[in-house]
Amino acid sequence: MKNYMKLEFSAISENEPFARSTVAAFCVRLNPTLDELSDVKTAVSEAVTNCIVHAYEGKGGKITIECEAEEDVLHIRISDEGKGIEDIAQAIEPFFTTAEEEERSGMGFTIMQTFMNGFKVESQKGVGTTVAMTKKFGGNKETEVKAHAQ
Repeated sequence: MKNYMKLEFSAISENEPFARSTVAAFCVRLNPTLDELSDVKTAVSEAVTNCIVHAYEGKGGKITIECEAEEDVLHIRISDEGKGIEDIAQAIEPFFTTAEEEERSGMGFTIMQTFMNGFKVESQKGVGTTVAMTKKFGGNKETEVKAHAQ
């Protein structure tokens, strides 16, 4: 059975821990390992921080998180209504940042891609951005079982 959750909150830095904890709590029923749960929390933190820093430039706005869980897969969509991304291909390149004055590393999208099994960015200039991520749980467990069976 699918489970669904939608969360809207103000794009302020105080809400980043709330967002990551809420998504983590939602996916607990999928029985993630501690490492898998940490991956999800980190990816959500990066996506929410991108909304706050880049989409709204710290001036506030609205962030929406939608999660859907089915069997052992979590789907996450994090959206803003900010300024949008002009060149997505450039934005997802490691070390690229539009906030150099804030000493940002430009690794947010790279971290999201690395920690999740699926990753996609959709954006429209002046309309906003949506980051869609997927995490399949249990991959490490299967590997461990196979390793012990040999």
